[in-house]
Amino acid sequence: MLERTPRKDRTEVTFVLPADTPPGPVSVVGDFNAWRPGVHTLAPRKDGKRAVTVTLPSESSHSFRYLAAGDYWFNDESACDQDGSNSRLHT
Repeated sequence: MLERTPRKDRTEVTFVLPADTPPGPVSVVGDFNAWRPGVHTLAPRKDGKRAVTVTLPSESSHSFRYLAAGDYWFNDESACDQDGSNSRLHT
């Protein structure tokens, strides 16, 4: 799930997943972090889910995927659309 918080000239996008699906560490990788795993790793939050927030320019589009343990790549079903094998979000 994606949560968006608009700011004056940027948008904070929070990537949210259930606490244990998939199991193990998960990071969000995309064109906003040069597709580097581990830069934005989801962390537990008080509601029992895990999340990470990334600040992106307003009115921009980005490709991303999640990477879980065991080299398991997957997309976000709540994303705006797909870009080939990647999820796509718009701020």
